[in-house]
Amino acid sequence: MNPSYDHARGSSDTLGIGIIGSGYMALTYAEALARHVRGGSLVAIGGGSRASGLAAHYGVPAYPTHEELLTDPAVDAVIITTPDQVHAEQTLAAAAAGRHVLVEKPMAPSVAECDRMLAACAAAGVALAVVKTERYRRTSRKARELLDAGRVGAIRMLTTTSCFSELVGAEILTSRPWYRDPAGGGLFMSMASHNSDLLLWLMGKPALSVYAQAGSYSELGAPDLSVMAQIGFAGGAMAQMLISAEMPPPSLRSSEVRFQVIGSSGIIDFENYEFLDLGQGDSWERLVTPPRFDYMADPTSPQRLEPHIGVVQGFVDALLTNSPPPVTGMDGRAAVAICEACLRSAASGQVVQLV
Repeated sequence: MNPSYDHARGSSDTLGIGIIGSGYMALTYAEALARHVRGGSLVAIGGGSRASGLAAHYGVPAYPTHEELLTDPAVDAVIITTPDQVHAEQTLAAAAAGRHVLVEKPMAPSVAECDRMLAACAAAGVALAVVKTERYRRTSRKARELLDAGRVGAIRMLTTTSCFSELVGAEILTSRPWYRDPAGGGLFMSMASHNSDLLLWLMGKPALSVYAQAGSYSELGAPDLSVMAQIGFAGGAMAQMLISAEMPPPSLRSSEVRFQVIGSSGIIDFENYEFLDLGQGDSWERLVTPPRFDYMADPTSPQRLEPHIGVVQGFVDALLTNSPPPVTGMDGRAAVAICEACLRSAASGQVVQLV
């Protein structure tokens, strides 16, 4: 049975959405709501040092804290764009205020916190959705289409890689100091939550076990900057995952978000920002070449915003039709469970069973 959500604080066909946080991702969703999303309207921004400037740019009220934003009667739902270590606290506050929640990845730094978020939203009767932009890129959607059409047969193996050079890793850790906070999931979970979710989405079956090794080789001063994992899935398929933010320059080619899906009758090879190739018989065919963009020079370009618009549009459409969101809280929890299991396995040297 689909849940029934009360979203009608405003008009019957438009949701008022507030953004919690005011950094780069808050700008992303503010622009998506202001220019691209149908049925959802940006109505407020709360929290963070840039809230007043961002709100002024889009002509909406600014609130110093998320608690104050949640008292605004125009806010039907919130998008949480803050660091992962405060996602649970802010989701619980939104649920208590009766607001629906779309929370950035990773959903939270631990499965235990994900469970608290799920329970609070269920008790309050509000929707809980998680940002998973990689599902909305042209390459990954084409991969899903090919799998659904049976173009490569049954999935046997998958590999996924997300790597940055040590120079980029240092820049990220400097600009986003919360990745060093032990209360958070760190840079590893921020990266691997994408890969873990897309593995689950492509497989369409749950992960059963994880064996991983983790460590840091560089002098960047953060733990678990390199992780290698073996993941077993229901039905017998197996996957390998390599995550590293400390590769020697220039890092691996075509490896920011790379997947290879090996089926019984073909192979799909794709990098979410560069290409999708289909291999069958004795040849390869390039099916997708996504448009390139500069995420720093033009953060609001339609090319960069495309998957973010898809995420928010899916969330809005679900609420307006009283349907479950396309990426649920349980989906977000499943990705966190794989990431958490990687670190637990690395610490213990043992296989971690997920179910």
